[in-house]
Amino acid sequence: MAKYDRVYNFSAGPSMMPLPVLEEAAAEMFNYKGTGQSVMEMSHRSAEFKAIIDQAERDLRDLLSIPDNYKVLFLQGGGTLQFSMVPINLMNGSGKADYIVTGNWAKKAFTEAKKFGDVRAAGSSEDANFTYIPRLTRKDFREDADYVYICYNNTIFGSHFQEIPDTGDIPLVADMSSCFLSEEVDVSRFGMIWAGAQKNVAPAGLTIVIVREDLIGKAPENTPVYLDYETHAKKDSMYNTPPCYAIYMAGLVFQYLKKLGGLSAMHEIDVRKAKKLYDYLDSTDFYKTTVRPEDRSLMNVVFVTGNPDLDKKFVAEARENGLINLKGHRLIGGLRASIYNAMPEEGVDALIAFMKRFEEENR
Repeated sequence: MAKYDRVYNFSAGPSMMPLPVLEEAAAEMFNYKGTGQSVMEMSHRSAEFKAIIDQAERDLRDLLSIPDNYKVLFLQGGGTLQFSMVPINLMNGSGKADYIVTGNWAKKAFTEAKKFGDVRAAGSSEDANFTYIPRLTRKDFREDADYVYICYNNTIFGSHFQEIPDTGDIPLVADMSSCFLSEEVDVSRFGMIWAGAQKNVAPAGLTIVIVREDLIGKAPENTPVYLDYETHAKKDSMYNTPPCYAIYMAGLVFQYLKKLGGLSAMHEIDVRKAKKLYDYLDSTDFYKTTVRPEDRSLMNVVFVTGNPDLDKKFVAEARENGLINLKGHRLIGGLRASIYNAMPEEGVDALIAFMKRFEEENR
């Protein structure tokens, strides 16, 4: 980090990227593999970019062991567009969908989906300010629901599904934006997975969709062309100009993870980082965590001092020490350390050392 005079960036997104990936991108910035041009300048219709996007898809399929009957789409529009695209494309049988509301993004998705059909909250943790994950069984979902929707990791509130809900034959749709590629996942347990890349994979502008083929091609006839998954599936994510550079960067991250040893190796590192931070938080009464221990996120660690003025002082002094973006989300305040894949373990160590000093000086 010192080599480039970089800070430790605990932002929830856009967030840190692996330093080796940034170095590789920097080396190729002006002349990508002898083409004499940057990927930023490259035609998305060129053979060179076709090789980039094809390799990115192959590497992602390898990392997640994505079955052959799933399409991988590289889209734009972020999570907000997916909140609409999911019900438009999938709520086309009974016109019903069940949502598990465990945070702000799941609530936004739920609210948007209600515009398109009979949408019900099968479970919610809003009664306790989203500090836990509801435990639901198959009987909690309507048998004729077209899909069940979850936000797998809750960025703002710092909670995470430790087990995949059993939805039986009902397709399960998961927003995995803030935990994507941090753990091995059985893709076949889901009808669809989507993730905004700006948290754990690539720069802002790219949304990755992994969708089972039998769920594609059922959008209403009056669906705007861009909002139909079939449009993108038929054209291999290049119906229009895709977010080329973000796809290139995502591809470099996929290769970085494969060299690291895959998602099991990455998960071991993530578990170790989070355990250090949670162990310290559990050892002191100066800071308080807000999520039930059994539902804690490995990616987004949310905590408070209990004093809003002290929280502000913490954020300001942390910044002076090269630890930035530790302010909690505006909805809940407090403090939040997002320790995604790219956050090195020494960054977590530096944060804990600062937290200890701050506690000693302000107790």
